[in-house]
Amino acid sequence: MAALVARLGSFAAAARALDLDPSAVSRSVAATEAQLGFRLFQRTTRRMAVTGAGSVYLERITPLLDGLSQAAEDARGEGGAPSGLLRLTASVAFSEICLLPLLPSFRERFPGITLELIPEDANTDLVANGIDLAIRLADAPRGDLISTRLMQTRYLVCASPGWMAQSGVPDHPGSLAQMACLRSALPGYRDRWIFRKGRDEPFGVPVDGWFLTRSALSLRSAAISGLGPALLPDWLVAGDLRDGNLTQLFPDWQCTATGFSTGAWALYPSRSFLPRKVRATLDFLRAELCNR
Repeated sequence: MAALVARLGSFAAAARALDLDPSAVSRSVAATEAQLGFRLFQRTTRRMAVTGAGSVYLERITPLLDGLSQAAEDARGEGGAPSGLLRLTASVAFSEICLLPLLPSFRERFPGITLELIPEDANTDLVANGIDLAIRLADAPRGDLISTRLMQTRYLVCASPGWMAQSGVPDHPGSLAQMACLRSALPGYRDRWIFRKGRDEPFGVPVDGWFLTRSALSLRSAAISGLGPALLPDWLVAGDLRDGNLTQLFPDWQCTATGFSTGAWALYPSRSFLPRKVRATLDFLRAELCNR
């Protein structure tokens, strides 16, 4: 339990992860400290910190605990299929468009896995919230989490046929600077879109407009309603482009708001052993999504 407290940063977080009363966690750690004969944590009313001796101890035992956990899981699953509760989080739009259609195949493939899908646009702390796997849409992720790319993504400037009939078809991305664009309120997306043609040098176009939202689904609906052009990911608008609800304005140009190497990345806590259920889910998602 001490290793979990150190990983999550507080007794309260560990208690939430284990569904226990914080006092029970505190008593367990105190009993461990009494048995060891030294303090693992320095505690004050405002903060908690791992002691020097605690840091040495936890660094040595964490790989052993992970190994024991993996050995138990391998023994339980020997000759059988992956099983247990798997908590997966992704953005609301990606969950709706890309993940929910895969559920029938996932259920058929892994009947022993109970999947808890958590659609949310905030980047939740995986460890503190007991989440096994997250899907993030971005350039290559940075940080302490392990990441693997599930699929490449592209961004497209799209508008409805009705908007084009009323406002005309812009012949160059620079024209967007004089138009009321539909903008994502996410940091890095609201003020400038970047374009590149072939091997030419990329250039930014300042964008403005009266409508902003953090919801990709709302942004797509606003574009379909004819309210203006929007920068949207290809996986979100593929069906609308096919059905004629939206039109790509600059098919000869690459466009983005952050970088040209965006993708859908699977992230999971950095640890020595990967649970069988997570490994199986990763392989499934990679196979299903890589050809989108």
